[in-house]
Amino acid sequence: MTSTPPPQIRAAISANYADLSDTLRTAADYLADNQLEIATRSLRAIAAASGVSPASYTRLARALGFSDYETLREQARLELSQRGSSFQDKARQLQNEADLPLLPRQAAACADNIKALADDIDQDTLERVVECLSKARKKVVVGSLASAGFADYFAYLANWFDDRWIVAGRNGASLGGSLASLTSDDCIVIVSKHPYAHRSVRAAELAAENGAKVIVLTDSHAFPGLQFADFHFIQRTESPHFFSSYAATLVLIETITGMLVARAGSEAEARIQNVDKHNRLLDELENV
Repeated sequence: MTSTPPPQIRAAISANYADLSDTLRTAADYLADNQLEIATRSLRAIAAASGVSPASYTRLARALGFSDYETLREQARLELSQRGSSFQDKARQLQNEADLPLLPRQAAACADNIKALADDIDQDTLERVVECLSKARKKVVVGSLASAGFADYFAYLANWFDDRWIVAGRNGASLGGSLASLTSDDCIVIVSKHPYAHRSVRAAELAAENGAKVIVLTDSHAFPGLQFADFHFIQRTESPHFFSSYAATLVLIETITGMLVARAGSEAEARIQNVDKHNRLLDELENV
């Protein structure tokens, strides 16, 4: 009889995080942010550095689906050995494997990331996020570096059926100006993947201070802005490419906006029709 392989650490944290106690969440946050230390340092040293007892790490290992802490530690070592140390290293690997077809490997990795999203996402949290966005007075999307284009896409889709969406720091809307008027009636969506942009972390912090609901789409519990989030979704980004894959994030964005349209009813349908009409009057679209 074959044994079941241990889970990926990041996926295990994402799947079980909501059920963890405060102490185990602290340990899980440290694990997500310090996998190298987990793999190379003693349990006693990890406990001292994180302020969480060794017994709590043993309980965390079991809560995440590992038989014991040592099995979790071995998984950390395995994942580190498989992870490229830098964009440059992954680019070099692509060059070394230039004779191997990339498309099937990239497609398979993206499909795995999307499947993990579908398998791991908490449907109740997804419904609550959509409800929060549908009722919000104003919705602000923040994305920097590689995430900027996906923030634009999120707001572009949403503006077809709801004119209360803006992208902070883009198209004449400054980041500070977009955040200054946020209140408890508003929502902010942060899209951020490693390497994390400082402005995205600060945007989450300032929005939370203003009382707005903070929704984070990221790739790890190590994202520093997660501490300010009311809701968060973790998406896998693994791929043979030198940069993180956004395939699962794209599916999540399209799912959320689709659910918002479904809830909006006839008003959304009328606005979509009106936006389409004006796009054609302005020759934005080809009449084909």
